[in-house]
Amino acid sequence: MEEKSGSYEKNSITLKGAISLGTGVMIGAGIFALLGQIAEFTGEFFPWAFLAGAIISSFSAYTYVKMSDTYPSAGGIAMYLIKVYGKGAITATAALLMAFSMVINESLVARTFGTYTLQLFDITGNEYLVPMLGVLLIVGAFLINISGNNIIEKSSLTLAILKIGGISIFAIGGLWIADLSLERFIPQNPATNSVASYLGALALSILAYKGFTTITNSGDEVVNPHRNVGRAIFISLLICTVVYLLVSFSVLTNLSIDEIIKAKDYSLAEAAKPAFGKYGVWFTVGIAIISTVSGIIASIFAVSRMTAMLTKMKLIPHRHFGMPGDIQQHMLVYTAVLAIVLTILFDLSRIASLGAIFYLVMDILIHWGVLKHLKEEIKANPYIIITAIILDSIVLLSFIWVKTNRDPAIVVVAILSMLLIFAGEKLFIKRDHQEKAPECE
Repeated sequence: MEEKSGSYEKNSITLKGAISLGTGVMIGAGIFALLGQIAEFTGEFFPWAFLAGAIISSFSAYTYVKMSDTYPSAGGIAMYLIKVYGKGAITATAALLMAFSMVINESLVARTFGTYTLQLFDITGNEYLVPMLGVLLIVGAFLINISGNNIIEKSSLTLAILKIGGISIFAIGGLWIADLSLERFIPQNPATNSVASYLGALALSILAYKGFTTITNSGDEVVNPHRNVGRAIFISLLICTVVYLLVSFSVLTNLSIDEIIKAKDYSLAEAAKPAFGKYGVWFTVGIAIISTVSGIIASIFAVSRMTAMLTKMKLIPHRHFGMPGDIQQHMLVYTAVLAIVLTILFDLSRIASLGAIFYLVMDILIHWGVLKHLKEEIKANPYIIITAIILDSIVLLSFIWVKTNRDPAIVVVAILSMLLIFAGEKLFIKRDHQEKAPECE
């Protein structure tokens, strides 16, 4: 029988394809959407925040690599959670937090697409145009995703090459043209923000790297997964670290911190003006469009696979609503619809904050579960996992503290959302077990 376009296809994603999916999600959001926000937290130290985020993400990646080496699966993180916590509410809640953080990332990328696209035009009062353009991007990414893995890989790989090359040209060109000196890389002013603010900034920088987890969701669809999933994760992290540092220093050499913060939603386009003029802005916006398109494609692909796995495991409810196709195709629809709603309702800063909190909570749960139940089975070093838990916890608590003082509403939304997800999962799983009980008698 022929495979449906939305189904799993073993050996359908090469190492290059897996790397392009990971970098697609990371570079699509991280550098374009988050650079200005991180600068707002850290001032001149923001390039180093990206480096610190890469180091913390590398400790986290260790757990995922060890798990993927032992249990390559199209369910990725959902399957890892089942291995450590069983088929219960904790697994379902943590997996949904990951899925929601990825959908939030899609809306973040979609709004970034709208913000950068509008830099090509002299338009005022664009508060409605940004979400509208974001919605159009999500719809386009959805149509590409229902076309199947072969088209997804080819489009992701092509777009990844174009955007990494383009961003590198922007960064190296900006550094070359600017009055560059080693002193510019060293912050000239003393740190003025609180320690919590600097640590909180790392939550956003980690969010810029979390795209590596999408590779695990491709699992056994990757060629030689026991070897290539781990390689793809670390190669993606390395590529993104180099790109983020190049771009951060390029922006820092062409704009003051005040200018970066003022243009925080489109800081790369603003940084291109003094270095390259209007043509540089056009080039940068073009690269931003390519980056955000590939980011959305890769993210929707990964979320649909993970949520489909949760549905098949009877951990989340599912309704067809009369739609044709299989579960994977239905999850593509639900993912796109939720991303569209978030794109319309939230601004970039709040979207990023919500995504960072959800992701860090899920990440801590993964590490803790592996440490308690599977470290011997997957031959993992417990000290590396403990370090990952400590680093994640410090960053999460610092970020929540800073956000409680600056924007308490988003902290309340995050906490209530997590409680509602957990309560909903408890009820769903309890009801599902009660319905099955008579059949077992």
